[in-house]
This record gives sequence, structure tokens and C-alpha cells, in this order.
Amino acid sequence: MKIFRASLVFLFLLGLPVTVANGQGDNHTLYGDITVDESKVDGLKPISIEVTLYTASRVIISRQSVPTNGRYRFNNLSTGFYELVLELEGREVARIRIDLSSPLLAERKQDLFLEWNSISSPSTKPAIISVADRYERSSVNAKLLERANDAVDKRNYEGAAVVLKAITASDPRDFQAWTDLANVHLLQGKYTEAENEYLRAIDLHSNFFPALLNLGRLEVATRKYDVAIAVLGRVIRSYPESAEANYFIGESYLQLKQGSQAVAYLNQAIRLDPKGMADVHLRLATLYHRSGMKDKAAAEYQAFLKKKPVYPDRKRLEKYISANKKL
Repeated sequence: MKIFRASLVFLFLLGLPVTVANGQGDNHTLYGDITVDESKVDGLKPISIEVTLYTASRVIISRQSVPTNGRYRFNNLSTGFYELVLELEGREVARIRIDLSSPLLAERKQDLFLEWNSISSPSTKPAIISVADRYERSSVNAKLLERANDAVDKRNYEGAAVVLKAITASDPRDFQAWTDLANVHLLQGKYTEAENEYLRAIDLHSNFFPALLNLGRLEVATRKYDVAIAVLGRVIRSYPESAEANYFIGESYLQLKQGSQAVAYLNQAIRLDPKGMADVHLRLATLYHRSGMKDKAAAEYQAFLKKKPVYPDRKRLEKYISANKKL
């Protein structure tokens, strides 16, 4: 009997919160596709993967058995940080930190790509995936990080910040702790501190996706659109499959009244995640309407309703489509 080890080729394929959460911040959805490359293994292969969602303090939220090349989905999640764990034959093969810290964005799409590699010895255990972004910290700091995660899970952001500051003071090279500290300060609205901490994390790990993306989000939130474009452009060069980065850079160009630049990025975001980015059709429709291109606005409304047929203001959009669609 062959035992398989999953090696993760690319974790952060798509990290995409897009749908407005009506300001509640407690109705998030996390979902994504698990794509498995089985080309390097002959014979019997695993047919399913156990996907478990934990709170930051390691409390199980839910567990699902997902077919290889299938989709997982977790609904009704509170604002905060989570860990997504993949297991094969009872062994952990991947662990990913999930950021659902924005109270305004409800859906996040996190796709995963796995590659099965056979191991000849039946006694060999599948190894935990080694990810380039992994940071080996001391056992003391690992326990402190668990305390910080638990505090975040309980929305004790001040307490979490104190613990994370202790970690970064004892180990200034812990880029993940700097990013977590920045995330907490972002939740607290302490934007200057958060910006400095994201930059510190990026100095330590220049290609760390969470720090880069969240810094871009922060610059958008603080209306530093030129800076946001520079940061998010860097994200897209390294992670072109990030629909979220494409969305936020497109929004930044819109705010700078550079509509032609914005449209390209917004359409790319839709192509990367048609369902999760459905609301962007509304943004494009507004842009086209204001530019006098009502037929294009109608087409965007039509595309939106096709993806989200249950929409409170559907009749108004249908009326607009009927009056302005191109025959």
C-alpha cells in the first residue's frame, strides 16, 4: 500500500473577501477549491481530504470531508482570524492562517493547490508541508502566540497587542508576529502603527503575501491611493492570481479618477473569481452609467443578476436593463 505525502505548491492562490456584510461583521463565508495534481503517482490515490476550520485559539469550528478536486465552504463565521487545516489519512498536510478581520467584507475565497507524491516505505509518515512563509520560533514565543490568537478570538485586541509586542521584542525577526500585530492595530483603527508594522514584516520577508496585501488594504482605507497602487502592484507581480489585490488596485484607480486603468483590474478580478467578485459588476455598472455608457452598465447589471438572482433590488436593475441594454 502506498502512502501519499501532499506537498503544497502554492498556498495563496486566491484570497478574496468581496461581499459587503451590511456592517455586521459576523456573517463571513470562507470557501475555495482544492485542486490536486495526481500526475506523479500511479495506482490508488486518496479520494478525499479532511478540511478543518479552527479559531485562532485552536477551537474547532467545523470539519468537512472534501473530494480531491472539490470545494469546501464554511458559513456564518465571526470577524477574526482562523486556521484552515488539511488532513490526509489522519495526518496534517497543510495549515493556513485565514484573515477574516474586515467587518465590511463577508466572503473570502481561498483556493489551494496540492501535489501528491508517493513514498515507498509504508512506515513513513506524511510530513507537514514546509511552506516558504513558515517561521520557526521558540517554544516560549509559540505559546505566547497561542495566547495572542486566543485574545484576538475573544476580541481582546489590547491584550493581544501586548502579547505580540512581547514576541517581537524578544525576536525582532518574527515577520509573522509583526504582521499579526499590524492586523490587531488595523482592527483597532491604529493605522500608523499598523502601517509601520506591516513595513517591518515586509523588510524581514519581502514577499510575505498577508503583510503586502493587508498593507495595500490599509492604504486604501486611509485614502492613500497612490501608495496603495504601488503596494498592490507589487502583490500582483508576485501573486497574479490574487483577485483581492486586483479588486483593491482597481478601486484605487477609480478613486483617482483613472477609470480606464480601473476597469482592467476590476475585470481581471472578476475573471479570477466570477462568483466571489459578483458585486464588482455593480461597481463597473456605476462607472459606466456615470460615463454615459448605459448599454455597458446594463450588461454589467445583467451579469450580476445572473450570478446573484436573489437580490433585494432586482426589479430596479431589471428595469434599467430593459431600458438600456444593447439590442
